[in-house]
Amino acid sequence: MRIDAHQHYWKMDRGDYGWLTPELSVLYRDFLPDDLLSHLHQHNLNKTIVVQAAPTLEETDYLLSLSEESDTIAGVVGWLNLNDPDFHIHYKRFSQHPKYVGFRVMIQEMPDASVILEPHFVEAIRYFAEKDVPVDLLVVSHQLEPVVQLLNLVPGLRAVIDHMAKPRIADGVIEPWKSQMAAIAKHPNIYCKLSGMVTEANHTEWKREDFTAYIQHVIDVFGAERVLFGSDWPVCLLAAEYDDVIDVLTQALPGNWSEADKARLFGLNAKEFYKL
Repeated sequence: MRIDAHQHYWKMDRGDYGWLTPELSVLYRDFLPDDLLSHLHQHNLNKTIVVQAAPTLEETDYLLSLSEESDTIAGVVGWLNLNDPDFHIHYKRFSQHPKYVGFRVMIQEMPDASVILEPHFVEAIRYFAEKDVPVDLLVVSHQLEPVVQLLNLVPGLRAVIDHMAKPRIADGVIEPWKSQMAAIAKHPNIYCKLSGMVTEANHTEWKREDFTAYIQHVIDVFGAERVLFGSDWPVCLLAAEYDDVIDVLTQALPGNWSEADKARLFGLNAKEFYKL
C-alpha cells in the first residue's frame, strides 16, 4: 500500500475555513477526492490520510462523511479542542467511525506556544498517550522548544510532527531547528512528515537543493522507520505542483536507501503510525 499521509479536502460553502481568502486565489475553490485521483494514479498511490483544515468539530464530521464515499481515503485526522473540558466526549464519538485515525493539535495557531505546557493541556495529552492515540502536531520551527518540553513530560505520546516543523527554508536557516528536531527524534514514538516543504521556501524561485539539508537531517535523526511522505495537496499549489513535491523529496533521499526503505516512507510507516 502506497499512501500520501497528509492532504486536505474542503468545500468552500461550509463556511468554517477562515484562513481561506480570495487572496489565496489558487486555493479559493472546492478541492474534493476526484480532483486528486489523477495525481494518485500517476504516482501509484493507493490511499491518503486527509487532515483537518478547519478548527471545528463540524469539519471533522464532514471529512468522515467524505471518507465513506471515497475508497482512496484510508483515514481522517480530525480536530479537537483540548481546552474544552468535554474533549474526551467528542473524541469517543469520533473514534466510533472506522476511518477516524486521530486528531491534530494546531500549535501553529497559538500566539504563545507555551500554553501546551499548562497542567490541563499536559493532562489532556497524557490521556491520549495512555490510549496510544495518534496525534498530529502542527508546529512552526520557532515553537519547537515547548514541544521538546511537552514530549519530555509525556514521553509515551504517539505523535507525528507535520511538515518537518516548518523550518525556515526560504531564509536558509537550519538552527536551532536542527538541534531541536534531533532532541524530538530521541522519543521512539515520534514520527515526522516529510511534507509541506515547498510552501516554506521562496514560492516562485525555489530550487530542489534548497530542501536537501532539511530532508536529510530529518532522515538522519528519525531513520527510515519513522518518516512519512505527505504532499500537503492542495496547499502545496501555492508554490509547486504535486509532481514537483514528489520530485523534491525523491531527489534528496539517501543514495543507499533500499526499496524497502522507500516503501516505508511512501506507505508502510503511515500504515503503522495510524494503525490502518
